[in-house]
Amino acid sequence: KTEDGKTYLAINTHQPLEGPVSWYEAHLCSKEGTDIIGALFPGSPNILIGANKYLGWAHTVNYPDKTDVFKLEMVDKKKGYYKFDNEVLKLNTYKAKLNYKLLGLFNIKIKKKFYKSIYGPTLKNKNGYYSIRTPSLFNIGALEQWWKMGKSKNFTEFYNALKLKQIPGYNIVYADKNDTIFYISNGLIPKRSKGFDWKEAVPGNTSKTLWSETYDIDELPQVIQPKSGYVYNANHSPFLSTDEQNNPKKILYPDEMNFETYNNNRSKRLKSLIDSFDKISFNDFKKIKYDNQYPKPYHFSWMDINHLDKLDNKSFPGISTLIENLQNWDRKAASSSIGAGTFLILYHRLYKYYDEIPEPKIIPPSTLIQALNDTKDYMMKYFGKLNVTLGEYQKLVRGYKELPSFGLPDVVTAMHSKSYKDGKVKVVAGESYIELVKFSKSGVEIESIISYGNSEKKESEHFDDQMEMYLNFKTKKMTFDKDKIYKESKKVYNPK
Repeated sequence: KTEDGKTYLAINTHQPLEGPVSWYEAHLCSKEGTDIIGALFPGSPNILIGANKYLGWAHTVNYPDKTDVFKLEMVDKKKGYYKFDNEVLKLNTYKAKLNYKLLGLFNIKIKKKFYKSIYGPTLKNKNGYYSIRTPSLFNIGALEQWWKMGKSKNFTEFYNALKLKQIPGYNIVYADKNDTIFYISNGLIPKRSKGFDWKEAVPGNTSKTLWSETYDIDELPQVIQPKSGYVYNANHSPFLSTDEQNNPKKILYPDEMNFETYNNNRSKRLKSLIDSFDKISFNDFKKIKYDNQYPKPYHFSWMDINHLDKLDNKSFPGISTLIENLQNWDRKAASSSIGAGTFLILYHRLYKYYDEIPEPKIIPPSTLIQALNDTKDYMMKYFGKLNVTLGEYQKLVRGYKELPSFGLPDVVTAMHSKSYKDGKVKVVAGESYIELVKFSKSGVEIESIISYGNSEKKESEHFDDQMEMYLNFKTKKMTFDKDKIYKESKKVYNPK
């Protein structure tokens, strides 16, 4: 699908920008063969997403059914005996100490009992005793598998690393210098007996529900070398991962696996953009990756707000300006956009009404009108006007630096915000580490960016030095050339 015949990979997960699951970037080398550029979570000993000289991969979160809940049939609650087949078994009892801070002032230590049954960890509530079972309770080799993925030099070695079945979930999109592209909805998914509703709590009194095996890697939905020339994932269905002729077929996978079957705004938009090209240049590829426009109609997976486009602004003079701003908006999440600013303030006001809306969560016009009135009140209170741009409302904040930010929930350049100050919100998750990779027979080219900078130390120049580039959709060049790296380095040292 590429104009130059090279293979392109966009590594672009949407994660919290700070905290234990926020990315930082590293070029990790060893004398035993590791040589990879990518991103890690704090505490990880190796790269979790990235590219070496031969291949690279990205992850997105997926949602097959990986965990089950079992309701135990208790024989003696006081002594902790429960029924299993024709036996009576005893729960193992443990005590946990929890530290709780009351009103931000007082530390309170709470002791809680928990248990273990033949199924796994067990908790008691007013309805009884429930056990939790998920394959990742029995696997501790995920980091070793990621390390082997990062040392792989071709698809066979990479696929063999996946066969270790240690990583509990995550979609994988893969590319290499040999023109191989690959997608898999990876996961440790139990092989369950038929005849039970595994979406609910199942009986915890029979060996029929006590699974022990998981599906092998080649039994999971996947696509390799599709004739379409592309694979993609945006946290949506694995059965929509390339074109219609090459997608995995849902009918081939047991219902008990319970894979996602939906599209979302990002997946619909990506597919539309990719299919609009016969061949894609690297500049086209970057434009697709940095696209920030909603499709029409909206395709949120958790609610339907398409009645917005049908509202008659003349019938609601008090909020006619807001309705016009939304209906005339080009649906692009630019920081300078008034339509985007109106949309995000409305989106945040809709949270108040969400629980009142019955499934399938089609937001009726009456609720939209209420939320638009809330939006008007909010704008006037904090901004004194009804034409508020996205960048006035949404900020990228790091230390003392506060900059107008692009992005909305579920556009390709997705951003999620929470309350900040003076009526503004700050970005807390979304576009984080970005690595764009181009593979060819002669080698690999990498460019990358991260939301703030690559240091958590406020005194470091790298605490916030990538923010402006990031907000302007720019990247920096990376290299595997060790001599060049040392020659151009500002400082060579060993961390203390």
